Amino acid sequence: MDDARDQDSKGKAGAASQSVGDLRETLADLETAGQLRRITRPTDIRHIATLVDQSETALLFTDVIGYDVPVVSGVMNSRDRLGIAMGCDFAEIEALLRRGLDRPIPPVTVDGTGLHEIVQEGEEVDLFRLPVPIFGALDGGPMITAGVILAHDEEVGFNAGVYRLLVKDRNTTGIDIVTPNNLRKFADKAFARGEPLPISINIGNHPVELIASTFKAASGVDEMAIAGGMRGEAVRLAPCGTIDLPFIADSEIVLEAEILPTGWTLPEGRFGEFTRLMGGLHWNPLVRIKAVRMRPDPVYYALQMPWENIWPSGPIYESAVRRVLHEAGVQVTAVNVTPGGCCHWHTVVSIKPLPGDGKNAILAMLSVADMKHVVVVDDDIDVFDGVDVEWAIATRVQADKDVIIIPGARSKPLDPSLPPVPGRIPTTAKMGIDATIPEDVPRERFERLTYAFAGEVSLDEALAAGPADAPAVEVTEEAIAALAAEIRQTLAAEPIYFFDLSEKFAARGFPALARAIGQLHENDELWQDKLGRLCLKGSEFAATQGLK
Repeated sequence: MDDARDQDSKGKAGAASQSVGDLRETLADLETAGQLRRITRPTDIRHIATLVDQSETALLFTDVIGYDVPVVSGVMNSRDRLGIAMGCDFAEIEALLRRGLDRPIPPVTVDGTGLHEIVQEGEEVDLFRLPVPIFGALDGGPMITAGVILAHDEEVGFNAGVYRLLVKDRNTTGIDIVTPNNLRKFADKAFARGEPLPISINIGNHPVELIASTFKAASGVDEMAIAGGMRGEAVRLAPCGTIDLPFIADSEIVLEAEILPTGWTLPEGRFGEFTRLMGGLHWNPLVRIKAVRMRPDPVYYALQMPWENIWPSGPIYESAVRRVLHEAGVQVTAVNVTPGGCCHWHTVVSIKPLPGDGKNAILAMLSVADMKHVVVVDDDIDVFDGVDVEWAIATRVQADKDVIIIPGARSKPLDPSLPPVPGRIPTTAKMGIDATIPEDVPRERFERLTYAFAGEVSLDEALAAGPADAPAVEVTEEAIAALAAEIRQTLAAEPIYFFDLSEKFAARGFPALARAIGQLHENDELWQDKLGRLCLKGSEFAATQGLK
């Protein structure tokens, strides 16, 4: 679990809707906030990934040995950094995404002249001039990881997605589209015609484009329009020079390319996945790079796996979870799409339940794409506190009633717990745990232990040297008898907890209170109600023997 705290993001998108700019503005904002550091000493490109992994900030490598282009990585490696980039708290990003979905703004086309001073075409193309690092020790080679790919289909329209590209030679890469997605459908259709599929590969964009591009939008939905809605202004596109397709105008580097009609015949990989594990070999087609465009003094963005892939997924899945729970009529108070579940597979939600809402919430959430395990708790549980959630499971769950298992559901092929099934996507079992308070159990059983004067008494003050400022109160037999009479009169009106009596009669001192109540016990006058409050024996408040 993460220690950040969820907020109800409704209505907060407006405060976070200022223009978010491009990658360079993001880097400036991160540096101002102390969330980006520059590495100016010459750096071996093979060292970049492990240095970013060790860093508490994003890193900008200004001198990569053998390359003229600096490398930035770790931009979205944490909640805080992603929030800074988006101009809001991390918890508000989900509201921005919902705004983009509800009120998309179509992109606008601008003149691309002068956007990129460095342009290589045809035989001039040389991908080995780009500082594309390796990440894991078992990687199949240098991998482009932050490429937002734009493609077009005559029937469907535009599509954007983020796909990995393994650099093979100076103008050829592979492309990881082994799993079903819109780009694969486009490529399949082009392959069936024996034609290449034009794509623009946009490297070095603002995280808003990356988040929108990784959202699993329905076929025909333009992800760049979603990005425009999130921004509050249209994304700017410009025409490519060698293919009939646009590119994102603010990209640091653009590769104009075609997916070749070679089919899924060549091995590609391995590579570290969002699962925090090494993936296997994938069979993928080839991509031919026809032109390279670069801004003046470009910055190459190397998206670090797995966390720069994991954190942007959180708002996407949170939006989906909130949507299905809203449609199910369940009142949600907090959502945590957990980083331990790679921000894909596990979600904990707190709700204000009506009878049966715990089970309804489980069924709704397990319908969300890759969601595998869900936990539903009451709104007194902190969904970001793993101990609190585990405590709810331990004290509120009867497994035969509250654990739901659904076999044979759609799966994500990257789930390493599933046996490989050549030729088809495997299915998985999904599980939900209803850790809300059982409807047939008295709620007083779940009243938490709270300490008297919590939040009022300071340990630092108690440890400070100095004389006591409260003189002792003299306790006499007459004072005890008088106090006992007042307590008797108080209890005749209503039951009251021992602590509340101590507050009511604080001026008499605790020793006198304890003795006065002791006197009432000796006289066999006291009883307790079903909540444990003191009352008079034989009164209407007194608990009966059979009450449990």
